[in-house]
Amino acid sequence: MKHPFACSGSSQPLKILLVTLSLFRVAVSEDGFCAAPSIIKETPESESRPLYWKVTNPTLSPSHLQDLPGFTRSVYRTDHALITPESQVFGPLPDWTNTLAAYLITPAMGSHFVMYLAKMQENSRSGLPPSDMERFIFVVQGTVSLAMSSYGQQLMVDSYAYLPPNVEHSLSSNALATLVVFERRYASLDGHVAEMIVGSTNKQPLLETPGEVFELRKLLPTSVAYDFNIHIMDFQPGEFLNVKEVHCNQHGLLLLEGQGIYRLGNSWYPVQAGDVIWMAPFVPQWYAALGKTRSRYLLYKDVNRNPL
Repeated sequence: MKHPFACSGSSQPLKILLVTLSLFRVAVSEDGFCAAPSIIKETPESESRPLYWKVTNPTLSPSHLQDLPGFTRSVYRTDHALITPESQVFGPLPDWTNTLAAYLITPAMGSHFVMYLAKMQENSRSGLPPSDMERFIFVVQGTVSLAMSSYGQQLMVDSYAYLPPNVEHSLSSNALATLVVFERRYASLDGHVAEMIVGSTNKQPLLETPGEVFELRKLLPTSVAYDFNIHIMDFQPGEFLNVKEVHCNQHGLLLLEGQGIYRLGNSWYPVQAGDVIWMAPFVPQWYAALGKTRSRYLLYKDVNRNPL
């Protein structure tokens, strides 16, 4: 009988993946899919850690791989990529001050958008995106100030802002803050204008997901003025996508919490909080949540435009 997780069209089932993991002494635990029990232990402080703490403090961090020179979980293919924390490269972010960034998805891969992590330091300030580019920011650590000519607001963890193209604005922070940022050239439609949006995940309603069990929130309006949306998707341990998706949309994904298995094409990848995934159009994709805690990811999806 064929293993339920066997790769389609392949004779190598998931057990090969599990054997590989065992060679690196990796274990599935509540703390993370790639938790190393001899290094990571649950403490009373664990329960009070900030939301999305694992994004900036992954269980299998670069420091845990010092004795495995050359090893990375990152993978790049023509139709997908998995970019894991140990291979993220940070450098000064152009036009920003006191900010380091790691570009994780760019058009060099074949995407029509960029996705990067921005680590703002003390007395940091953002620059503007290029002309006609729209920007979406989501706060995963710390607090940032969003300022416009007649508007100002503090954005805390789990808050976000959508800035339409050519809108003057600045982001600043007086302490360590981490943002995930999406930028792309706006695909305008006559008679429709995208407006600035500021909000937080917990204020967005749960939406119906016919045939599925995961919980879904959309952070942007679904009206045609917006050419992409950002989804927040929650899975309880053991839940999975019922649809094995193949579609024309591109995705940029950041796993915010939890752990699981992601199928991309004919490959199966263990993933954990802090991992980033790029999915090209029409790559087969599927997700299952593992572990003992909720799995949550943030997902970019282009919408409302004719592929032609």
